[in-house]
Amino acid sequence: QVQLVESGGGLVQPGGSLRLSCVASGSIFSINTMGWYRQAPGKQRELVAVITSAGTTNYADSVKGRSTISRDNAKNTVYLEMNSLKVEDTAVYYCNAFLRQIREFRSRGYWGQGTQVTVSS
Repeated sequence: QVQLVESGGGLVQPGGSLRLSCVASGSIFSINTMGWYRQAPGKQRELVAVITSAGTTNYADSVKGRSTISRDNAKNTVYLEMNSLKVEDTAVYYCNAFLRQIREFRSRGYWGQGTQVTVSS
C-alpha cells in the first residue's frame, strides 16, 4: 500500500542541470528519512543524498557543492537538484524512504523503481 514514484530524469548535456522528484503515496503514517541513491552499469548502488524529517542533509562527496536535496513533508515529496552535471553522474537514480505505515508498529525502508539520468553531449 506504499509506493514511491520518481520523475525528472532524462538526457542532459555535461554542465547542465536537472531536478528529480519522488512522491511517496499510500497508507503512510509518517516518513523519517528520504534519500536518493544511484546505480551506474556494472557498479554498486551508492548514496547520493539524504534528508531527515527535521531537514538535516548529507551528500556524497562526488555531488557536494552542486546538488541540493529538499522535501515537502505535506506532500510526502523529496527533490534532488543537480547542477554542473558530469558524464560520471549517468546512472539510474532511486528514491528511498524510511517510513511507518498507518496502523503498523514499525518503520521500514521502501524503494522507487528508479529514473534514468544520462549525461552526454
